[in-house]
Amino acid sequence: MIAPFPPGGLADVLARSVGEQLSRRLGQPVVVENRAGAGGNVGADLVAKAEPDGYTLMMSSAGIQSINQFLYAKIPFDPEVAFAPISLVADMPMVLVVNPGMPARTVQDLLVLARAQPGKLNFGSAGIGTTAHLALALFMSVADVKFTHVPYRGAAPAAQDVVAGQIDGVFDNPPTIMAYVRAGNMRALAVAAQERMALLPDVPTMAQAGVANFAASSWFGVVAPAGTPDAILARLQAEIAGAVQQAAMRHFTTELGARLVGNSSADFARLIRGERAKWGEIIKAAKISVE
Repeated sequence: MIAPFPPGGLADVLARSVGEQLSRRLGQPVVVENRAGAGGNVGADLVAKAEPDGYTLMMSSAGIQSINQFLYAKIPFDPEVAFAPISLVADMPMVLVVNPGMPARTVQDLLVLARAQPGKLNFGSAGIGTTAHLALALFMSVADVKFTHVPYRGAAPAAQDVVAGQIDGVFDNPPTIMAYVRAGNMRALAVAAQERMALLPDVPTMAQAGVANFAASSWFGVVAPAGTPDAILARLQAEIAGAVQQAAMRHFTTELGARLVGNSSADFARLIRGERAKWGEIIKAAKISVE
């Protein structure tokens, strides 16, 4: 199984956890290999060109399947035809957080501030074209507000600058912001998902906070090269769906705030198409690109 990102990240950890469960269920070893680079495109290209025999899989991401084709001037594969979706493994919603020194205690408070002084509030991200950046662009679009985007080299420095008051807020995933929220160094205003998070039970969803048609998350699922036989895909889907239900996987939900899924191939493909349409529109409208 290819993990197209560096060791230690969520894609890598999920790949190793799912790989371990698959190894037990299939009775043969599952080797995880990191092939990072170009937002996941390096590893994805390797999988796209692999033999479609069921022996090469990838723990893919929203970026590879639904975003990169709009960000990069050229990528070496066509994500719309290169892969066979097998199952969504985990979905991790973004959380809107701000510096606690801000007067905004709700999303509506934040919108009032932003509309009074368009572009004055600064929001960071892990970098241009990252999920955090796109979440901010989507928020500005659906809420009709203007923030100034400040890209960082990674989520951690952006979060640290929110705490320090150098920027006003950020959209990010729970592993990056939870310690700060619990310590009172960040204020969580909303979760960008349809349901509240167990880790943040008192924080409303964006819809509950008054902003409809807004959802943004980092998600990961297993894909195979296009052309892999249906029987093999069906077997892998069933085993992955069973794997994510194991007790050994639960810490992803209880500690990291991820939602474990294990859905059908058809449902996973439907998610990819919907995300591709949503993010493609936002990226083009905001003229976001990665060199």
